[in-house]
Amino acid sequence: MTQPELFALMDRFEAGSLARLEYEAGGARLVLEKAGPAPVATSAPAAAAAVAAPPAQVQETPAEENAPCIKAPLVGTFYVAPQPGAAPFVTPGARRKKGEPVCLLEAMKMINQVTAPCDCEVLAVLAEDGELVGFDTPLFRIREL
Repeated sequence: MTQPELFALMDRFEAGSLARLEYEAGGARLVLEKAGPAPVATSAPAAAAAVAAPPAQVQETPAEENAPCIKAPLVGTFYVAPQPGAAPFVTPGARRKKGEPVCLLEAMKMINQVTAPCDCEVLAVLAEDGELVGFDTPLFRIREL
């Protein structure tokens, strides 16, 4: 990892809501950790607010809390739509067939499409648009169909 890439990663980590990030490549290991609780975004862009409710505002029933999740396959920036201002791939209540896109993750200037692992209904969006997410971070709570 070059120094500019390292600084960019540190800036994104600082601006995001993750409390800890571990990165390992080529024998080098980097651990970034914030002191205290993870910061909570106090204001979101209007487009993101219209697309998905922030995780703190998601009202889940006890049955939904135990429902399976679609998790981030890599560390990256979470996007709910294919481009700014476009309709989101999914919203709560949306149904997806196995292999259909549910979101995008940007990592190292590469856009990666995350797809539904099975035929499912999206119960909740658990990440905010533009948020830096870690590996295995729950992105969506789903119900298999």
